[in-house]
Amino acid sequence: MTPESSPKKDADDGVTKQLCAWVNQLSLGDIPEDVQTRAKYLILDGFGCAIVGAHLPWTEKAAKAVFEMESPGNCVVWGYDKKLGPLPAALLNSTEVQAFELDDWHSLAPLHSNSILLPALLAATSHERANGARTFNGASLLLSTIVGYETGPRVGLCLHGSHMLTRGWHSGVVFGHAAAAAAVSKVLGLPPNAIEDALGIACTQACGLMSAQFGSDVKRMQHGFAARNGLFAALLAKGGYAGIKQVFEEPYGGFLATFGQGSGKEPPYLIDELVKELGQTWQLDSIRVKPHASMAGTHCTIDTVEALQKEYPSKLIDLANIKSIKIEMSEPAFKHGGWKARRPLTVTGAQMSCSYAAAVQLVDTQVSPREFHHDMIDRDSIWDLVDKTECVHSPGLGGRFEQKITITFMDGDTISQVVHVPKGVSPPLSNTEILEKFRRFTKGLIDDERREKIEKLVLDMENLEDISVLDELLAKLV
Repeated sequence: MTPESSPKKDADDGVTKQLCAWVNQLSLGDIPEDVQTRAKYLILDGFGCAIVGAHLPWTEKAAKAVFEMESPGNCVVWGYDKKLGPLPAALLNSTEVQAFELDDWHSLAPLHSNSILLPALLAATSHERANGARTFNGASLLLSTIVGYETGPRVGLCLHGSHMLTRGWHSGVVFGHAAAAAAVSKVLGLPPNAIEDALGIACTQACGLMSAQFGSDVKRMQHGFAARNGLFAALLAKGGYAGIKQVFEEPYGGFLATFGQGSGKEPPYLIDELVKELGQTWQLDSIRVKPHASMAGTHCTIDTVEALQKEYPSKLIDLANIKSIKIEMSEPAFKHGGWKARRPLTVTGAQMSCSYAAAVQLVDTQVSPREFHHDMIDRDSIWDLVDKTECVHSPGLGGRFEQKITITFMDGDTISQVVHVPKGVSPPLSNTEILEKFRRFTKGLIDDERREKIEKLVLDMENLEDISVLDELLAKLV
């Protein structure tokens, strides 16, 4: 369907209303058991990322500033044993999940769903409970999170997915406002007309500049804008506040028409993707969990270097013998991670740079949180290799993830390797591997008893009577 043939404002069967009706009517019984199980492991990974990120330096700076400007409230800030109002709590908790490039991402329409959904949903339920609402159980949290997992990527697919990154938008912040609004609307039990209001209020706030990746702290917080604003939208809609109607298909100033301008695509947006095979094809299946502590676009770089290390171990013993490194990549990966890293570099910038990730893999043979500790960022051994690295866009590569690395040595010898898809994408991390990641990265940050309780509650979420128990475990100091 082209923009010109999209439903008019007075149509009753437009995609916005279709989505709202689906959100309202969906029950856990409609969702396959394997999808529900996968969702629980994804949620566990999100909470693990929050535990890791709670007291990183940039998170603590954000928390200090927000605690100073906001009054105490009823919603916990994870890892701080403090409470704020729902909006700042959602913002800070999201900042924790996104704090160290360890969180989930959607491989077709990039966004970090857990950093948007979990903070918004737990803040919403805490706020409602404090105001005399019913107790919220784990089944409602699981169902509402799956609603968000489905909504955000569909919004992204309407805008050609990762092409938004190529254009310079922080895609997840653009796609994520609607996801938070839909998920919170579901947990609050809003009717379809109020869900439509929530989506309209959320979508008018959507934005996000990808230039945040080059060194700002705000890169860590931008998904928090979507969590906070989507929550705000749903709470306003619950109170009867009217939002933009048919916000996705409105031709003048509508979400897709406006964000689709200048896309260079024909058609500029794909309106049917919002509801295509809704409830049949589960976007959750394309949510990936990261094995490396860096931006997803660097993972194929890391895996290609690792493949070279396995095939040519003797050649890569003496890294000083390397003359040059050439990394060929697709356009989205090049625009996102192929920029020239320069010294000095912040941790944020290092985690977003393909040349830096390649150097770390060559020197340390892994890309874990340890390699991005502040005293590791400025090593001469890393920067000697970064300065020898050139990233280029290679239109001839066959796939969006595919990368080719060629290393030339001082004697003129060369070695080369191509990796089509990084691990974590194909194959995705298994549920067992996600659990192992949660345990490995949270070890030493929380005690074993607390970690085991969180595991048990999340992985048996459908039987949890009151999710405030989970919130309280997360609230304790890290």
